[in-house]
Amino acid sequence: MLEKVDLSKEITKEEKRKQIDELLKRLGFLQRRCKEEKIPIIILFEGLCGAGKGTQISELIQGFDPRGFKVYSIGEETEEERFHPFLWRFWIKLPKKGHIAILDRSWYQKLLKEGLKHKNEIAKKENHKEKTKLYGSIKDTLFFEEQLQKDGMVVIKFFLHISKKEQAHRLEKLKEREETAWRVTKEAEKENKKYKQYLTVFEEILEKTDASFAPWNIIEAENKEFATIKIIKLAIYYLEQALLEKEKKKIDETVKEKKGKPISFGVLSSVDLSKTLNKDTYKKKMDKLQKKLELLQNQIYQLRIPVIIGFEGFDAAGKGGAIKRLTSHLDPRGYVVYPTSAPNDLEKQYHYLWRFWKNMPKDGHISIFDRTWYGRVMVERIEHFCSEEEWIRAYTEINQMEEQLYHSGAVILKFWLHIDKDEQERRFKRRMEVPEKQWKITDEDWRNRKKWEEYEVAVDEMLIRTSTIHAPWIVVEANCKYYARVKVLESVVEALEKKIEEVLSE
Repeated sequence: MLEKVDLSKEITKEEKRKQIDELLKRLGFLQRRCKEEKIPIIILFEGLCGAGKGTQISELIQGFDPRGFKVYSIGEETEEERFHPFLWRFWIKLPKKGHIAILDRSWYQKLLKEGLKHKNEIAKKENHKEKTKLYGSIKDTLFFEEQLQKDGMVVIKFFLHISKKEQAHRLEKLKEREETAWRVTKEAEKENKKYKQYLTVFEEILEKTDASFAPWNIIEAENKEFATIKIIKLAIYYLEQALLEKEKKKIDETVKEKKGKPISFGVLSSVDLSKTLNKDTYKKKMDKLQKKLELLQNQIYQLRIPVIIGFEGFDAAGKGGAIKRLTSHLDPRGYVVYPTSAPNDLEKQYHYLWRFWKNMPKDGHISIFDRTWYGRVMVERIEHFCSEEEWIRAYTEINQMEEQLYHSGAVILKFWLHIDKDEQERRFKRRMEVPEKQWKITDEDWRNRKKWEEYEVAVDEMLIRTSTIHAPWIVVEANCKYYARVKVLESVVEALEKKIEEVLSE
């Protein structure tokens, strides 16, 4: 594909001057309109070393209000970034609604490295372990870009292409000047030397990630003036399309008919809540499990295994108590508990998964979420904080996110602590009677209780649609707190032991 690109395309500097002013004015206007409509934009520049990514970014931003964009130069991962899933460092760089993020290189650098390793393994006739990594990363990348696009973000991808001869010429010119010689790295020289190999890998990546929701735009970059005009025209096109889509969506939402009553899957109604445990047995089991967890935490730290534990359940189901017993013997330097409430004004400016991605654990650490991203398909669904289209889409987005975390080596545990309506009422009244527990009960809890049946329907659907092989739901019978706490710790111990055994056997 890349070898067939016509790199002889060019325009003169005079022709560029004639077009550029009007194009930049249009670009600036569209940026302001996107800001008004709260449309986030991410523009990434990929390409061969010396293709002019920095130059073209500088040209593009001349049309933008500098208060509305940020440019990121993506280099090698920092130590902190290496200890997180590879997409983590890009999630935390996403623009808020109405703003623009411009990336000089992107998540595609990981795919390039894995593709090159795969090619080297073929050449050496070794087993192709890198092929699995590459395809896994491609899949995660497509998930990521689709999630962004469906949430309303404009994803623009530019690949700047030059010939081997032009690349060598540009690298030599950079080396001639003392102030630019540092830009010619060993990697750049290696890329020119093995130009065809790099081009082949780039081609495979471009073909496999050229999706309708985030297509690639190949930029013939030998003539800088031609590249500049093409990039700006394409940026204008994508922003115009985004504004048209926004307008169409408003019209569609206005005329959309209401759908019928949701279907109940009957998952919760089949849970046996009569399971109990006496206090003596509970204490013995708990003591043994907590000591075992203390040892397992040391092992996951040494093996650099990240662990994600999420707790959901009706109000007063015992999430806080289970978390307290889970963490009582853990080293506090190795875990963080994140209580999740309604998103604040800042968090509302981003994709709803952004605030959770920020808190994913680095390798060897544990993140515990007291309520999770599943609020999207429960509270936000029932209280109409998001549209029906958005919460239906969230099932797929959440499954994709959890699969990405799984691919990064994480252990993912999701607990639904289940109690019946009568038990909840008993616990609510108990909280009101005991002074030190009164802070736990609010008018909001009683109000939510009136929607119990709606929540049951939503939870049933959530459990069915998001219990996957990578991250299955564990339903905990929680009418008896002792039984529930022991089941939670047993499940965590079992999952960690299993993962440790897998890592040691690799």
